[in-house]
Amino acid sequence: MKTLLTNDDRFLRMPEVRLITALSRAHIYLLISKDEFPKQYKLGERAAGWLESEVLAWMQSKITPTGSDHRSEAS
Repeated sequence: MKTLLTNDDRFLRMPEVRLITALSRAHIYLLISKDEFPKQYKLGERAAGWLESEVLAWMQSKITPTGSDHRSEAS
């Protein structure tokens, strides 16, 4: 699958990915191993990063439809 970059797309390093997803490093790598989270791109010999657009798309995919949202049950 070919990834298209947007003008404002950028690479995120692990600390920022952890911050915006609220996941631990171990859980992110577990999800990657199960093909349930975007894979990182090699940026250098010892550096890797994730495309912000792919991480945000993954987050959007986790939002459930309104009818089955757990927050609507509390209302």
